[in-house]
Amino acid sequence: MLTRLRLYGNQMVFLLLRGRLSKKKLICLGSGLGLFIFFLFWWFALPSPLFSDPTSTVIESRQGELLGAYIAADGQWRFPEADEIPGKYKSCVLAFEDRYFYYHPGVNPVAMMRALSQNVRHGRVVSGGSTITMQLIRISRKGRPRTLWQKLIELALAVRLELRYSKEDILRMYVSRAPFGGNVVGLDAAAWRYYGRNPDDLSWAESAMLAVLPNAPSLIYPGKQNEILLEKRNRLLNKLLRIGQIDSTTCKLARLEPLPRQVYAIPQTAPHLLSRVLGEYPGKRVETTIDHQLQGRVNELVRQHLVRLRANEIYNAAVLVLNVEKGEVLAYTGNSPDPGDGQHGEQVDVIRSPRSSGSILKPFLYAAMQDDGLILPNTLIPDIPTQIGGFSPQNFNLQFEGAVPASVALAKSLNIPAVRMLRDFGTDRFYSLLKTLHFSTLNRHADHYGLSLILGGAEVTLWDLAGAYASLGRLLVHYEENDGLAFRDDFRRPVYQDRNFSKEAASRTPVSAGAAWLTLDALMNVNRPDEESGWEMFSSSRQVAWKTGTSFGFRDGWAVGVDRHFAVAVWCGNADGEGRPGLTGTSAAAPLLFDVFNLLPAGKWFTQPVDEMAPVAVCRDSGCRIGPYCTQADTMWVMQKGLNTTACPYHRLVHLDPSGAMQVSSRCLPVEEMLHQPWFVLPPVMEWYFKRKNPFYKALPPFLPGCAETVQEVMEMIYPRENNQVFVPVQLDGTPGQVILEAAHSLHGAVIYWHLGEKYLGHTRGNHQMPVHPAPGNYLLTLIDDQGNSLVKAIVIKNRADKER
Repeated sequence: MLTRLRLYGNQMVFLLLRGRLSKKKLICLGSGLGLFIFFLFWWFALPSPLFSDPTSTVIESRQGELLGAYIAADGQWRFPEADEIPGKYKSCVLAFEDRYFYYHPGVNPVAMMRALSQNVRHGRVVSGGSTITMQLIRISRKGRPRTLWQKLIELALAVRLELRYSKEDILRMYVSRAPFGGNVVGLDAAAWRYYGRNPDDLSWAESAMLAVLPNAPSLIYPGKQNEILLEKRNRLLNKLLRIGQIDSTTCKLARLEPLPRQVYAIPQTAPHLLSRVLGEYPGKRVETTIDHQLQGRVNELVRQHLVRLRANEIYNAAVLVLNVEKGEVLAYTGNSPDPGDGQHGEQVDVIRSPRSSGSILKPFLYAAMQDDGLILPNTLIPDIPTQIGGFSPQNFNLQFEGAVPASVALAKSLNIPAVRMLRDFGTDRFYSLLKTLHFSTLNRHADHYGLSLILGGAEVTLWDLAGAYASLGRLLVHYEENDGLAFRDDFRRPVYQDRNFSKEAASRTPVSAGAAWLTLDALMNVNRPDEESGWEMFSSSRQVAWKTGTSFGFRDGWAVGVDRHFAVAVWCGNADGEGRPGLTGTSAAAPLLFDVFNLLPAGKWFTQPVDEMAPVAVCRDSGCRIGPYCTQADTMWVMQKGLNTTACPYHRLVHLDPSGAMQVSSRCLPVEEMLHQPWFVLPPVMEWYFKRKNPFYKALPPFLPGCAETVQEVMEMIYPRENNQVFVPVQLDGTPGQVILEAAHSLHGAVIYWHLGEKYLGHTRGNHQMPVHPAPGNYLLTLIDDQGNSLVKAIVIKNRADKER
């Protein structure tokens, strides 16, 4: 258009110079050009968008309830434009401001003439005759003087505005941008500030008051009775009665309602989610998946539990509740719901904060090993003193069980079996699995974490953790509902906005449905807090697969649970990382976890995905596939790859004398006189600790003297074990301390004689621990028992300083 205008002007100049234009034609052309320029100015004078003011960040629940809002950058409570205007307020504002809004083109000539007549009669401006469209233009032009010239500009721009937007759009913009006194802009903010409720819930009196307020926003002062405002409101109510919008009873009752007496605070039901949305969608109105009622009840539970936890100087807690089907957030309490004095980090959103994982990742290792057929659910895992490359894991209770079924080790959260399982599975493989499960905070190489990855050596967030546990449940739900079909998006992070996910079938998932079921089945047997003990005795009790975790130094207490419909993740601790004695997942987080589950409706348990599994006979004692000498068998559903695991290695055929009290061989007793009996035999160190916890364990009887054909393996070193290195500790005065060497013997009461090199150290009976004060160097450690059995081991003695270097 500008190009055409430029060509038109050049042609006029050319014709004028050639003398071909008369003055009359020149005047006509000039007038036409002037009108054309005015039209261009009028057409482009309206800015797009009409408003560029910053807006508040607002979050709403899935039911449309306000969860929280953050004030706009210019200090105004200005909510983003709403999609709809409440019916009562719409009737009130049209009756008061512009009854013929839907009939005029932006300017109402009748109203203008009436206003002019009133102003002349009173000798001052008593009415402006402005339509809602004109008022919207005036608001957008921000405080221009109220002169005749500005009025004419408003008239022109109002007509232009009507050509660009629909009537409903104009009305929505006006309602969202009208001033309501102080720093309150728009109906939404005004309804919450003056009445503490959603605009849809306003009464006729409240709607009428807010309809007249933009006409004179300085009239309202909460806490003071304002007669002028009251008169304007009641006059509008009478008008609504006259035009048939309300009946006489409604009008009478509405006139009795008082004006607001205070300013309400904007609700902050999910303040930490609001902070998150502020960073991701600043100045937007976001409809979340939060359940408003559940959010409030979870907030209250967190308040109650923090009262108890603060007695131990634990000041922070976080809860995240998801629905399993879509991974949507139903409750988001990122920290204490109350801001407090700010001295304990209540403003920190712990749901997004990386914290040491403790034992909370163990179920995913268990599931991966089931998938690979490396273990069966009850395969015995050694729980004995372990040292791997200088790493010496300890169980939380600092005890050993000798051997424990894998599922029990998971339920009891034993550290040593978990470390040994991770060593067998591979740290790199487990690290890769966690990445596919969307743990986003693993930003170092797998070697950086090493075997400590399974015990809290890595940091995770409650957000990622809840998503991973919910994904296990989602996989099983979809497997059941879709005839064994899993979807590509089954494993995903949580979402707090409604989203549609892919229904594309997945050829492979990070964890199979069978392994997920075995894992959740094992987690159902975790001992619940004291107040939940005996839950299985009640038919109405819900089934929950759950796991706790405690980080090193008692800094973080985790608890995560999942059932068919919901996943709940809880963290307790101090936001600044201060540890507290007794801060564990079981004592601090688990009670809150089950209180949250009690708010949620229970449902049936997951259906076992038998298509991915197969029944197999397993040894009742070892949990392995049944071997030729196993005496008791159970049938168990396992993964298909589990069918290829080795048969029970712990049962063997033992040859006894006729009394059954001694082992014999063909060297001293004819075969036909022997008793041949299957026997469950653990390696010496496993046996040493196992029989302490299992009094019914029967150790092998000794051989008749001179009857053994081979040297019986009856002794085994406990420390040192894997790498044969011994580090001498340094005492407070800087002198070398003593080292405790330890061994296990399969026979109770056996005597072991200890030798270090050429030096005799002494003998032990029962607990075979020998203190020594060796100098650094290479030694040959020799143990001889009272039956003549010997164990020889080369060891290396090093100073503790050598290890630290």
